[in-house]
Amino acid sequence: MVAGLLAAGATSGRGAVAVAAGREREGGPLAGPRPAASLLGQEIRRLPTSREVVALTFNAAWDESGLDAVLAELRRRKVPATFFPTGRYAEAHPAAVRAMAEAGHGLGNHSYSHPYFDDLSTRERAREVRAADAAIRTASGVEPLPFFRFPYSSTTQDAVADVNDLGYAAIEFTNDTNGYLGPAGGMTVDAVVRRAVGSLGPGAVLQMHVGSSADDGVVLDAQALPRIIDAAVEEGYGIVDLRAFLTAS
Repeated sequence: MVAGLLAAGATSGRGAVAVAAGREREGGPLAGPRPAASLLGQEIRRLPTSREVVALTFNAAWDESGLDAVLAELRRRKVPATFFPTGRYAEAHPAAVRAMAEAGHGLGNHSYSHPYFDDLSTRERAREVRAADAAIRTASGVEPLPFFRFPYSSTTQDAVADVNDLGYAAIEFTNDTNGYLGPAGGMTVDAVVRRAVGSLGPGAVLQMHVGSSADDGVVLDAQALPRIIDAAVEEGYGIVDLRAFLTAS
């Protein structure tokens, strides 16, 4: 049943457009596919659709813990996800970012160094976005998606406008599973699943994480993912690919 919910582009092989040699990326919006107009002018916490679909997204800023399990489950179930690595993560773990892309999943942008964007100037924000873009494309060998996720989900109207001016939609989330807190933070697999299921609704965007913030190798989101997908399907939800919300440049 899940296989029939797979959005185009999430099968095996490269899931994003190969990097164009010599592409000009200085000044003005970044080149390449553009987000749909309905994603601009605001932070997106629910996709603009009335369909019963949910998007699975994973931030990556720590280590590679749990990534193999997540990719294996997504492959087994034939469902797409979008990964949002930081630039520093891409530089430190290029094989991990490449594995995300080679599994057919889209790569968003989570900034270079994960600062609070409300503390930055427009120029500093642009540097963070562009540096992350360069690091992600170098690590993955593919064109990153024009989707940006703010560090700490800390957004302002000005910061969203700056990101939009660079050609990115601000893709936040309907709910975070809080799996990244780990057992030390009072979370369990059951709690992660409950938060995910409680967030279901048309266009819901779930935020999860790969990597261990506590350096203990425990990634509750990876452990909970099979149950989250099962629950979504049982509730009649399809798994949507964020790339369905792109338009040609």
